[in-house]
Amino acid sequence: MMDNPQSKQSAEAPQLIPPHGGFRDLQSYQMAEIVYDATVVFCARFISKRSRTHDQMVQAARSGKQNIAEGCMASGTSKKFELKLVGVARASLEELLLDFQDYLRQKGLVLWEKDNQKAKKVRGLCYRKDRSYLTYKSYIEDSSPEIASNTMICLIHQTNYLLDQQLRALEKEFLKEGGFTERMYRTRTQMRNRRKYK
Repeated sequence: MMDNPQSKQSAEAPQLIPPHGGFRDLQSYQMAEIVYDATVVFCARFISKRSRTHDQMVQAARSGKQNIAEGCMASGTSKKFELKLVGVARASLEELLLDFQDYLRQKGLVLWEKDNQKAKKVRGLCYRKDRSYLTYKSYIEDSSPEIASNTMICLIHQTNYLLDQQLRALEKEFLKEGGFTERMYRTRTQMRNRRKYK
């Protein structure tokens, strides 16, 4: 049986760039993608395409999704940059949340309280394993502006909760392990020590 050069190399050399990417498996990304798709449909239904608000809401939703993905891909070489981008995603979705709350207020529509039964029903949908935009489609495409807006607010709150957890975990990891510069130093030190004792 022939030796695998790659496995031998990985056993000998410490890994400088750890496995990274895989953003599609993140719950925060999955929810942000639903928020983006639903925002595009909501704005097409209820916000004039000539309105600046239309573009701002769609771009804020897109920024939430894209920055999670970009941060995840950058994590191999820069935890600091990953933290920054996930923070941008969180800020973009907070901006979008305010837009939906403003929409309800300006239209004289009711903002659901946390204990509202409709809000509880929407929040409960996130526990479906196969959840996607289709899970919420009827709430966004076939419902009144009030139901659609409140559904979006529930979705954004849930996504923001996941992003807050993600940011805390990233911050903890960064403080414990350091960034790419520290990892480069540790890797060089380990390689020098291995050569010294060979």
